[in-house]
Amino acid sequence: MTTTVAAARLTRDRPTWLIYLQLATFATYLYALSAALPTLRAELGVSQAVAGLHGTAMAVGAIVTGLALPTLTRRFGRRTITWAGLVGMNAGMLTVALGHALPFTLSGYFLASGSASMALYVSMAVLSDHHGLAGPAAISESNAVGVSAGIAASYVFSLAAGSVLGWRSALYIPIVATAVLALTMGRVWVPDPQQAAVAVSGPAKAPYGWRFHVAGAVLLCCVALEFTFNLWAAELFAQRTGLTAATAATGLSAMLGGMAVGRFGGARLALRLPPSTVLLGALAVTLAGWAIFWTSASVPLGYVGLALSGLGISVHFPLALARIIDASGGRPDRASGAASIWAGVGSGAGPFVLGALGDGFGTHAAFLLVPALIGLAVGGIISSRSRT
Repeated sequence: MTTTVAAARLTRDRPTWLIYLQLATFATYLYALSAALPTLRAELGVSQAVAGLHGTAMAVGAIVTGLALPTLTRRFGRRTITWAGLVGMNAGMLTVALGHALPFTLSGYFLASGSASMALYVSMAVLSDHHGLAGPAAISESNAVGVSAGIAASYVFSLAAGSVLGWRSALYIPIVATAVLALTMGRVWVPDPQQAAVAVSGPAKAPYGWRFHVAGAVLLCCVALEFTFNLWAAELFAQRTGLTAATAATGLSAMLGGMAVGRFGGARLALRLPPSTVLLGALAVTLAGWAIFWTSASVPLGYVGLALSGLGISVHFPLALARIIDASGGRPDRASGAASIWAGVGSGAGPFVLGALGDGFGTHAAFLLVPALIGLAVGGIISSRSRT
């Protein structure tokens, strides 16, 4: 297996760059809404558990997408679904930006997440088909490009929150980015090989093996980890250091910086090592970063812990997703739909459970959820990785 991976080569053609930039646009939505949650909670005057419902709304949107995605892709095609997803994502951002009550913000988070998931998971299936053996590396590198855009979005959010424009002005970034991308690269698309058609119309009724389902559970844990940090790390950073919510949101930039470095480096490792091996190492790095962040009340050490956590988290999603596609028996579109469901459950359950624990025991104690999720993910990877 290692020899096969080492022989892979990643070619970045124009269609590949289109997918990369679409994912960057996706990231501006994700990290803008993540950075907004503490400020939104303060504005609405709700508890941590109620604020965590925004993560649940995102999860439900992703789950609905996962259930419908194979059918939608088969009927309308990958290109249409990807662009439609970005349009729906922007409609959700507008709903949050213009809404000042809980029903509107929850609806916006739901719509943005469900639509964005369409674009995300179809794009991952396209990259997997387009790059073959180099698919895991392409998926990791595309996420690196995305998280780089996320760093910028988080930074702009912090600036906007402290300016006369207000934090909601940062929510228009994905809309502008989508418009620019559509105008400059709207006619570009990945050639539609016969393989993609087979993947969509393949053996739908053939049962998945147990490794596929365990890989899904690992993805759930990995996504729960990432969203737990995305939605609550700034809250804990503020509580432990005394920073304001807006200033503490810059901690996400440190985490995203680690993620950007890790995903570019992870793409190269994925060309040489099995995804399971790289993923196990990344989980160990995340655990080390969490330990520094969780035990320290110092601002500099908090940034170090978040950056190191981000370095580990960087390859959790792309490689866990690559493991699901690899275990799907040549059905990347259906695997992506299933992955959206697993990831949706993780993105909603993780932040909500931590928020509920935070209300009962404090955010600091609640962050013990992180090593528990890491332990479950490690167990799943070791029990289900290929022995060939």
